[in-house]
Amino acid sequence: MVPILEVADPNLQVDLNISDKRLFPIWDKVQAGERLSTSEGVTLLESDDLAGVGRMADFAKKRLTGDKVYFVLNRHVNPTNICVLSCKFCDFAKKPGDKDAYEMSIEEILDHVDEDIHEIHIVGGHHPTWPFEYYVEMVKAIHEKAPHVQIKGFTASEIDYFQRRWKVSPEESLAILKEAGLQSMPGGGAEVFSSRVHKILLPGKANADRWAEIHKTAHRMDIPTNCTLLYGHIETYEERIEHLIRLRNIQDETGGFLAFIPLEYQVGMTKLRPRHTPAMDDLKMIAAARLMLDNIKYIKSYWVMLGAATASIGLNFGANDLDGTIGKERIAHAALAESPAGQARESMASSIRDARRIPVERDALYNEIKVYDY
Repeated sequence: MVPILEVADPNLQVDLNISDKRLFPIWDKVQAGERLSTSEGVTLLESDDLAGVGRMADFAKKRLTGDKVYFVLNRHVNPTNICVLSCKFCDFAKKPGDKDAYEMSIEEILDHVDEDIHEIHIVGGHHPTWPFEYYVEMVKAIHEKAPHVQIKGFTASEIDYFQRRWKVSPEESLAILKEAGLQSMPGGGAEVFSSRVHKILLPGKANADRWAEIHKTAHRMDIPTNCTLLYGHIETYEERIEHLIRLRNIQDETGGFLAFIPLEYQVGMTKLRPRHTPAMDDLKMIAAARLMLDNIKYIKSYWVMLGAATASIGLNFGANDLDGTIGKERIAHAALAESPAGQARESMASSIRDARRIPVERDALYNEIKVYDY
C-alpha cells in the first residue's frame, strides 16, 4: 500500500529562482508529485543553492499542510542511563557504579506527569537487570495517574533488548505494553541503516533489518511510530539518502509512520567529529527529508538538538512540526546540547510565529487541539 496523503493545496504555485542547474529536473519532479531517486537526494545535500533547496521543500510542505506548524505539550522520561551497550556516539549511557549513573523509581517517573501535557515520551538505556515487568509497571502507572495522557514509549532497540534479555518477543511485549496503556512508539534506535556505520559505531545494537521488522510489527498491531536518522557524524550523503528511501519503502508497505525526525549528532564528549555539523547542513537535511519522504506527512525541526533559532528557520525548509515542550529531557543534554531544558507553550507558539507560520497545538497522534492566532 502507498499512503495517500491529503493535500491541503494541490494548486499551489511558486515562482522559484534556482541558481544550481542540477536542481531544475528535481524541481520539475517535485511540482509533478514524482518521487526522487537516490542520486537526486544526494544532489539536494550537495547543492550550494540553500535557498533553492529550501524553497522546493517549503513548497512540498505547504502543499501538504499549508502554513500550519504543529507542537505538543509533552514530557520526556528517560528512566535510566544505565546501559549494557557502548555505542560510540552516545554520551548518555553509563555503567553500574558510574558517578552519573541513575535509576528512576515509579514515583519519580510519575513526577513528570501533570494535567497540562498530552504526551509522555519514554526512552532509556538497556538496563542489565530491570525485568520486563518493570517497564509494564511504569506504563500502567502513568496511564492510571493520567488516562488522558498519550504514552509514546520504547525504541525498537529497547523492544529488541526485551527479547534478547528476557525472551519476550516483540509481538508479546508490544501487546502487553499496549494493554497497559502504550499508544505509540518513538523512532530512535535506528541511527543510520548503513551496515558500515553500524559495525563501527553500534555493533551490539539492533541492526537496520531488526529495526524495520519491529516497526512493521508495531504497525500491524495498530501502534503508530515515528522514524529518525542520526546524521552529522561519519555517515555519507549516500547513506543518509538510502536511509530515507528505506523508510519511504516501509511507509509504502505499512502506512504506520507518523513523523520523521532528523537528529543532529551532538558532539559532546564522544567527538566523532571536531564540531557540530553546520546549520546549513541541518537545513538541507530537513529539506531533503521533506522532498524524499513524500508519504510521511510530518517532518520535525527538532529544537532540542538544533537550538531554537535554527529549528525556527527549519520551518521554512520543509518542516511542519517543532516537537514539544519536552521538560526534563536528559539524552541530548548529556551530549551538551545548547538548547534550554524546556520551553513553555507560548514560547513554542512564538517560535512558530517567528517563522511566519500558524501554530497548532496537537496531541501525540497529531489530532489538532488548538489553532493559535498567527
